[in-house]
Amino acid sequence: MANVLILDEHADWYAEQLSARQPGFSYHAARSPEEAMPIAAGAEVLIALAPRIPAELVAAMERLAWVQALTTGVDNLLAMKELPDDVALTSCGGFHGPQMSELAVMLMLASARRLPQMIADQQAGNWTRWEQPLLRDKTVCIIGLGSIAEYLAGLCGAFGMRVTGVSDGRREAPGIDRIHPRAEIETAVAEADFLVVLVPYSPRTHHIVDAAVLAAMKPSAILVNIARGGCVDEDALLDSLRAGRIAGAGLDVFATEPLPADCPFRSLPNVIVTPHIGGYADVYRQQALPIVAANLDAYAKGGIDALPLIDRGTKP
Repeated sequence: MANVLILDEHADWYAEQLSARQPGFSYHAARSPEEAMPIAAGAEVLIALAPRIPAELVAAMERLAWVQALTTGVDNLLAMKELPDDVALTSCGGFHGPQMSELAVMLMLASARRLPQMIADQQAGNWTRWEQPLLRDKTVCIIGLGSIAEYLAGLCGAFGMRVTGVSDGRREAPGIDRIHPRAEIETAVAEADFLVVLVPYSPRTHHIVDAAVLAAMKPSAILVNIARGGCVDEDALLDSLRAGRIAGAGLDVFATEPLPADCPFRSLPNVIVTPHIGGYADVYRQQALPIVAANLDAYAKGGIDALPLIDRGTKP
């Protein structure tokens, strides 16, 4: 019976649920890497949120054959030299549309209406009013047109927004009024009141939002990044925000995480920072569980070859 190590703050819950669904494995729950280390050497399967998997734990897993990430992104694992090339890697995806899209809309609304200033006025006892910009009739441009973008397009459409996109892989998508190829990205963003970054991170999308793209944006435009920090040139973004060349930014992801306490983004009045919470939701476990259970079933029946493997040939 293969040993499965579950590293998560809800590891006991996952172990209980998976034991009922896939009893052919021996499940071991650990809520921290320290709890996981004593049982690491004998585990064949590791289930955990990818960013919370330490290299030291992977190095200690002598029998490791498969890592099931509880996240969609596995950037850190692809770059982890301690993870042997022959270890299988799978992820959880396809269900992040609601939570990611709601965060994007929240950041658009909060940035456009200057919610941080309202909170500061509340705490200072001030009563200051200003015109509140609407999302209605505004244009949002989404970079990266996967399933999350489709869900977001539906929400934006409900607000009465015009939705455009940037993608080399799609010429049409539900809820998207116009799609530009990447070669036209500066044209696309020049028309946008909001720019939402949703593209997966890879060498090809590193700094897809660079100084030239930022320079093409309207001075009244707002950037929302809920993809990966490396998709945006943060130095160029800081320059644009400080100079007022764009109106503001809502940022959930950063090149360095956790975000250092002295990071300039934290102190800019036209920036809203959230701690990489885009994928999290109060029902996340219930969303991920069926995928993990199905992959365990496939592994039990057909081994590594039966899994929906991530191509580990492309490093971030």
